[in-house]
Amino acid sequence: MSPTDTKSAQKIGFLLVPGFALMSYASATEPLRAANLIAGRELYRLSIFSPDGTSAPSSSGAVVPAAPLPSRGTGLDMVFVCAGGSPRDWHYPSVHACLRQLSREGVRIGGISGGPYLLAAAGLLAGRDFTIHWEHAPALLEAFPDLTPRQARFVIDGNRITCGGGIAPLDMMHALITERIGADFARRVSDWYLHTEIGEPAAPQRASLAERYGVHHPGLLSVLAKMEETIEMPLDRTTMARIAGVSARHLDRLFAAHLETTFLEQYRRIRLQHALRLLRQSPLSISEIAVATGFSSAGHFSRLFRKAFGQAPRDMRLD
Repeated sequence: MSPTDTKSAQKIGFLLVPGFALMSYASATEPLRAANLIAGRELYRLSIFSPDGTSAPSSSGAVVPAAPLPSRGTGLDMVFVCAGGSPRDWHYPSVHACLRQLSREGVRIGGISGGPYLLAAAGLLAGRDFTIHWEHAPALLEAFPDLTPRQARFVIDGNRITCGGGIAPLDMMHALITERIGADFARRVSDWYLHTEIGEPAAPQRASLAERYGVHHPGLLSVLAKMEETIEMPLDRTTMARIAGVSARHLDRLFAAHLETTFLEQYRRIRLQHALRLLRQSPLSISEIAVATGFSSAGHFSRLFRKAFGQAPRDMRLD
């Protein structure tokens, strides 16, 4: 069925991985339900699947009834994988095989929040433009170094559709409904949910650096941005000062005045926060995480980590 064919219902599946975020799921499915109500007929027919074929618990504890993974020839037009929590828990070979089969049948495959990680594990994102929730991006980059996600709200690349999750699926569904039914109808659906400001696909997932750090000095912001980009191979203070267009001493004064910390402390804090995300979300060893965050040794990393968070790295692994 072509995207503009509205004579029959478009069949859309949602494959829920245990621990999926309920908000992401609702933001993706509710616009389709509203579209059916507004149109007064079934434009979209939803099917819910899970790896075990019975039900899927969300991160909030709510359980959604689900059917077994779709088999060959189910006639689905699109399938979205919804995943949340830790990528370390997303080892589902049956899901990977199912997604590959659906792809061979011409089904558009999508991922929401952590869902793109499973698409990557199934080998379905090679050479593709895609995104993933910013929290899961570090684990994806470590597991699949040949892939580079964009920090966009959602990305539609032909028969691959990926979304950062949260409320971004509202924007994604607005685009998909526009693609099939038209902009006027999509606006009516968005208005149903008081969704009056439609986010652009490439809009950032996170607040700006200025908002996150509470500073507006352009030189300091350029250094903070570079710190976040060079976690594995930290740059020295003199190099960073050149990036800011100031002397090394003046850079020190900027950190003291605007952030009440030092250059080294701020850089270390950014790297340790990144390490914490990797501990919780990736299967990397502590030694590998130390290397990935630019520390000289696992012992040095562990001492600084314990000082910052009050616990050893091994104790911060999520069960």
